[in-house]
Amino acid sequence: MSRSSWIATACLAAGAVVILLLTHSLDAAVAGAVAGAIAVALAVETSGRSRISQRVEPSDDASRSSGEIARNAALIAGIPIPILVVEQGRIVEANASATELLGNHILGADVRLAIRNPAALDLILSERTREVSATIEMVGLGGAEQRWSMRIVPLANETKLLALLDQSGRHAAERMRVDFVANASHELRTPLAGILGFIETLRDPVAGADAKTRERFLSIMDGEARRMQRLVDDLMSLSRIEADKYRAPASPVGLTLLAEEVADVFRNRTDFAGRGIEIISAPDLPPVRGDRPQISQLLHNLVSNAIKYGAAGTPITISLTSAERDMVRLTVTDRGEGIPPEHIPRLTERFYRVDSGRSRAMGGTGLGLAIVKHIVERHRGRLDLTSTVGKGTTVTIDLPIYAESELSELMSQN
Repeated sequence: MSRSSWIATACLAAGAVVILLLTHSLDAAVAGAVAGAIAVALAVETSGRSRISQRVEPSDDASRSSGEIARNAALIAGIPIPILVVEQGRIVEANASATELLGNHILGADVRLAIRNPAALDLILSERTREVSATIEMVGLGGAEQRWSMRIVPLANETKLLALLDQSGRHAAERMRVDFVANASHELRTPLAGILGFIETLRDPVAGADAKTRERFLSIMDGEARRMQRLVDDLMSLSRIEADKYRAPASPVGLTLLAEEVADVFRNRTDFAGRGIEIISAPDLPPVRGDRPQISQLLHNLVSNAIKYGAAGTPITISLTSAERDMVRLTVTDRGEGIPPEHIPRLTERFYRVDSGRSRAMGGTGLGLAIVKHIVERHRGRLDLTSTVGKGTTVTIDLPIYAESELSELMSQN
């Protein structure tokens, strides 16, 4: 390997480390290294081509043979991120990811027809990026909500390499984080403000001396404090589930017995009068591979929602059957008002409520279905929600069974 190749390799490795440290993103580091590697390869080839052209055809050193184009196209074809090579303002090469994003018509076209972001175009066509690499963020390329980071790497003979890294996921995660903090702060701030206001009133010598007023305020304060406690408990539970997200559960859990236990808990509650829980379980149902406390929490959340939103005096049905691909299907059905279809896709979002006032009045935190979704994801299962306005809602969950070989091994160990 030549001295220049060693230097180039060291620079690429250092660049990848710097990107990783700055962005905390392995994808970004890999993309930066890949773009740099392509740039070095193309620069070396272009430089070599330039020297050959100067020696053989000094009057036309910008000409390119079909063989050179094919080699460059093969070099970038396997890169999973969109790559463009721009020469004197025209796109001379593009890999499959780039043409899928921007269209096949971009090859040979002016770069302004492919990249319609004014700030990005100014940077691509500027004199500055003929010698120095640059990065710019863009919105709307390929879709109104998509965000991209474009890396512009100068090569030789007014040729530039453009590498596009999709940042949509990172921005969506950041937006979710900001929304989550704002919603959590609001959910805690509202009851806390009420409690502080009641404390101030009770300290008043006149208002605080009245027994009825004091008892009413203390009752409200107790309800608000318990609401905050439920919210904090749900937030901590969600955090624990997310912490275990990549560690699949490995214990056998019998859903029929667990469903009966959960149903008994609700049957003994005073607010369950006039309701019934019907459990329909297929015979010889195999155990699922799971975390028993988390599946119990999942069932509690689903039955609790069915009680809150099901019509008074109507039963709740828990159905347990075998499903395809070695799964067990759990469904919880209520007979309530139902949910309009436009709300269905957002029901598992944190703090999302169809009717905020009604949910809070019933003691809901807005995290129940978000917790259910994360438990299902951790168990490598599937979640589906269907609802018909005026008839009710059904939540369907498929969980993988505990394999017979695993069950036999466990029994032999005991």
